[in-house]
Formats: sequence, structure tokens, C-alpha cells
Amino acid sequence: MKASEIRDLSLEELRTREHDLQDELFRLRIKSSMGEVEAQGRLRSARHDLARVKTVLRERA
Repeated sequence: MKASEIRDLSLEELRTREHDLQDELFRLRIKSSMGEVEAQGRLRSARHDLARVKTVLRERA
């Protein structure tokens, strides 16, 4: 997701998106540690998306 798309979301949508990304990142880390790497790039993009969401949440606080 791009930062401009994230900024268009409401506060509640941002919190939901943050929770979803944290869950996804947890699952990807578990799969990675077990050697079931399906897409290493997805792990990186999930971390970046989570950082973008947290940045926007911090800006609005």
C-alpha cells in the first residue's frame, strides 16, 4: 500500500489494518523460521506497510 492510500483511511480502518498486518507478519515469521518460505518479499512488504500505518497513526495522535 502506498502512503497516500493509507492517509485516506479512517482512524478505525487504520487500527484494523495495523492489527491485520501484525497478525500476518507473525504468521510469515513463523513460516520463515520453519523453512516454509513462500515469498520472502511479502515479509518485507508487510513490515513496510505496518510501519507506514503506524506512522500515519502517530501523525494523527
